[in-house]
Formats: sequence, C-alpha cells, structure tokens
Amino acid sequence: MYAASNLLISVAKLLDILLSLYLWIVIIRALLSWVNPDPYNPIVRFLYQVTEPVFSLVRRWFPWTAMGGIDFAPMIIMLGIFFLQSFVVQTLIQFAHNLAH
Repeated sequence: MYAASNLLISVAKLLDILLSLYLWIVIIRALLSWVNPDPYNPIVRFLYQVTEPVFSLVRRWFPWTAMGGIDFAPMIIMLGIFFLQSFVVQTLIQFAHNLAH
C-alpha cells in the first residue's frame, strides 16, 4: 500500500507543479494583453497557442467574460487553477495518506 500511496502523492505534486506553471503562463499572457507584443515572436506565439484553447472555452461557456473591453477569462482560469490546487491536489494527498494507514 505504501507504493500506491507514494504514487498518488507524486501524481498530486506533479499536478500541483503543472498547475502552477500554467498559472504563470496565464498571468504572463494577461500582462502581454496590456501591451502590443510582436505576434511573430516565438515566445508570444507559444503563449497564445498554449492559452487560447482554454481562453476560448471559458469565453464560450461564460459569454459575459469579454464585457466592456475587459477580458475576464484569465481571472476565471486563475480561480479554476486555485480551486484545483486547493481541492483536487489536497484531496489526492489526503487520500494517499489515508491509504498508507
């Protein structure tokens, strides 16, 4: 049972790291929207390719996110990431600890 517990803890920590990384990508993308970045810059293109599918999904589910010229999709995505980190990751860790006992 210790192997399964350690595996779940490792998966939870990996998920937490990936969510944190994606959170920073979303923050950088939101900050880039305040300036006029070069659309041919490979970093800018990467950021748009990684975030635009999730942004468009949020905009489709919540059409009010683009009201008044302000895009609230990054904020909703960040709240979703915080929820996943505090609920899913912590639940996996607690389940793994209970599995070991």
